[in-house]
Amino acid sequence: MKKNKNSLRILRIQRVFKQHEFYLFIVIVIYSIFIAFLNPNFISLENLFDLGKSSAVMGIMAVGVFVVLLSGGIDLSFTAIAISGQYIAANALIASGVDNIFLAFLISCTVGISLGAINGFLISHYKIPTLIATLGTSSVFHGALLTIVGTRAINAAQLPNCFKILGSYNVFVLTKPNGVEYGMSVFILIFIFIALLTWIILKYTMLGRGVYAIGGDLNAAIRSAFNVRGIQFFIYCYVGFLAGIAGVLHISLIRYGNPTYLVGDELNVIAAVVLGGTRITGGTGTVIGTIMGMAMLTILNNSLILVGLSSYWHTFFVGLIIVISVSITSYQNSKSTGNITLRK
Repeated sequence: MKKNKNSLRILRIQRVFKQHEFYLFIVIVIYSIFIAFLNPNFISLENLFDLGKSSAVMGIMAVGVFVVLLSGGIDLSFTAIAISGQYIAANALIASGVDNIFLAFLISCTVGISLGAINGFLISHYKIPTLIATLGTSSVFHGALLTIVGTRAINAAQLPNCFKILGSYNVFVLTKPNGVEYGMSVFILIFIFIALLTWIILKYTMLGRGVYAIGGDLNAAIRSAFNVRGIQFFIYCYVGFLAGIAGVLHISLIRYGNPTYLVGDELNVIAAVVLGGTRITGGTGTVIGTIMGMAMLTILNNSLILVGLSSYWHTFFVGLIIVISVSITSYQNSKSTGNITLRK
């Protein structure tokens, strides 16, 4: 019995050391300690709350992108969907005179699901490659927004109070010795809820197993009687839904609405997901890895100035992460193919 228990413990430890998230966690800890030496305030609770709040919008979109990549697809339209939901919701509230954040979420998420459904329909029914489909719809969605709704920015004075209240609302408040108050933003709580919901869907439902199956081997998923069309349609609707939430949080965070914002940040989000261990080819990845990847990029972006580097280096690191990830995936695929050939 003792030998069996010891063997199980050894297997669990070996499994931990094989996981990508373990090494990413070590890198985050070491890098954070290094930055803390340069600026001790970096690891303060107040700064951690600020980092969590500022990265929640991108984190929510990263969770959506993670689900897409897990299925073997790629989405380049989620930022256009987010800004469309945000801008339409804000203008609708201003035009109607209704000051209600729940209505804003309803409008933005409805727009997000509707636009995501267009992606899902094109990809699931017409078998259009996901990169081409979402690249095209991204331009269509954003172009339609600018043409139909307009290009006028919404400043803080015009913005309904419900957005400002949401942006400044803290779940709990702490007080520093000097009397200054700080707290954990509701943004962090929303992000945690979405990450948890996504984890439950992927781990405990047939829908989640289908997402992994499609990403692992599409033909095998079809032979296993998974409803591939339905699952793909759900994936892009879900991404649209999350983009709608992210859009409302974004305008609440910066207290300014501009229909040209967010679009162009796709690679930052994709890089975070890839850094978290999700394969671009699909079938492999975890929610916790995505969160850690987002955390690493957030820490990197906020610490470059502290080490004396220009913020432009962030773009360099994002590109480098994607190139290295694709190279590793390609190497792993060629290695596994070689092993199969040798067995034959």
